[in-house]
Amino acid sequence: MKEVDVEPEGHRGGPGSGPPSSVTPGSLLDRLRTTSDGPAWDRLFEMYAPTVEGWCRRAGLSPEDAADVRQEVFRSVARGIAAFRRDRPGDSFRGWLFATTRRRVFDHLRRAGGEPRAAGGTDAHTRLTELPADEPPASEAGDTDVREVYRRSVLLIQAEFEERTWRAFWRVAVDGRRAGDVAVELGMTPGAVYIAKSRVLKRLREEFGDLF
Repeated sequence: MKEVDVEPEGHRGGPGSGPPSSVTPGSLLDRLRTTSDGPAWDRLFEMYAPTVEGWCRRAGLSPEDAADVRQEVFRSVARGIAAFRRDRPGDSFRGWLFATTRRRVFDHLRRAGGEPRAAGGTDAHTRLTELPADEPPASEAGDTDVREVYRRSVLLIQAEFEERTWRAFWRVAVDGRRAGDVAVELGMTPGAVYIAKSRVLKRLREEFGDLF
């Protein structure tokens, strides 16, 4: 697969600035596997770059080294994503991305002589070697990672919906408000609020369902 420049150069338009899926059919994962679609890679980068960088920082890398390794991770993803499969129970893109990040951090530590430049030294290296090879450990930090990826993914499709539809979805699905209260606030019926929520969630699953 042709190596893809995954720097977020196309992000100048902000969240949701990429083309709607009606322009390029198929899920984001399908587009990443079969084309060198720049906007698709921009979306993946915006979803997961902060998470990858966070994993690198938790392994003891400095901000500068974490940014460098993040780029190596996404180059590896570009080369290998066509072969990514979810064949076993529990397989996930996030787990595969974590394993890729882990390998690139190890590579970086070897090149640097076995220790990161940031504070933490050998202790940081020891923490890294204790991480599982396939999935991030269950932790409060891991739960936060998942929530943040979900939030970033949702914002990427915001421009595809009318403002009121979006606000109804956000208030119910994200803020946890009652549909009846949101209906009164937005001048909608409770049924319309539920429909708005369902439409956005359906679109979210279509676009990103394989990438959580």
